[in-house]
Amino acid sequence: MTFFLKAAALAVAGFSAFPAVAEIDPVTLRLAHVVNEQDGFHAAAEKFRDLVAERSDGAITVEIFPNATLGDERTLLEGMQIGTVDMGVITNGPVSNFLEDMAVFELPFLFPSPEAAYSVLDGEIGQELLGRLEEVNLKGLAYAERGFRNLTNSKRAVETPADLDGLRIRVMENPVYIDTFRELGADAIPMAWTEALTGMQQGTIDGQENPVGVVYSFKLNETQTNMTMTRHTYAPAIFVMGMPKWTQLSEEAQGIISQAAQDAAEYERALNAELEGEQLAALKEAGMNVVENADLSAFSAAVQPVYDKYGEKFGDYLPRIQEALK
Repeated sequence: MTFFLKAAALAVAGFSAFPAVAEIDPVTLRLAHVVNEQDGFHAAAEKFRDLVAERSDGAITVEIFPNATLGDERTLLEGMQIGTVDMGVITNGPVSNFLEDMAVFELPFLFPSPEAAYSVLDGEIGQELLGRLEEVNLKGLAYAERGFRNLTNSKRAVETPADLDGLRIRVMENPVYIDTFRELGADAIPMAWTEALTGMQQGTIDGQENPVGVVYSFKLNETQTNMTMTRHTYAPAIFVMGMPKWTQLSEEAQGIISQAAQDAAEYERALNAELEGEQLAALKEAGMNVVENADLSAFSAAVQPVYDKYGEKFGDYLPRIQEALK
């Protein structure tokens, strides 16, 4: 009996000689991030885990490693490149150390609103840059967010750039952030987040800049008595996987993972928007002094040299973004 006759006979008997198209080999993915379980990154990771489990009928398992247990963000990205870490939710700043053009999104005062940022990230420009991560052996999946970043410090209320003079402010290890805060008059100190937490507790740095959600989830109000709602930079975060792991996956698994990453990213964005007001109110109630009427025009003017220095380094990305935002 030929193969096809055997297959027909089996089919009549209720069996199939061919595997189901969507059948996926079991795989476990180790997803890491550097923040705690109260953070939006963790909520995004949990949503991703649940979606891929559901859509793969349990074939794809995601194990989440929070709190920098597998290393800081640069270490995680390097691990993805060589295959020792599978994937993560990583702040855009460290990613741009691997693909410099990603830093264009974090030029100060570029995006006027979250919706404006989403339109660029989910549109042609953002997806083009996400795809280019393959140039550095990384697979960009989707843009979640760190969000609009605000300044905190332990010394004094900051209402104008002059108030930053002499303050030691931790920034991400990214040249755009470093130069932005130097232009604002601060002593910008680049360091990993885990080191920054220790630095704030020990008083070796005076402040930092991050979205409200980070200030709340890490209880930074315990060492940072002042927050200024500068909203100086919108920071994406990226669901990213190492190409060594990505290329091991079937096309069906890749499709499930890509869509789950996008859906989880959008879930986290909505969650951040919902929680920010509540978190800000809780920080005020806990005694944090929040400046909501800072002279943002003065801040924006002070950082113009950052555009002069970096604008052309990003090729045509900056003018394309500015045109898309009109």
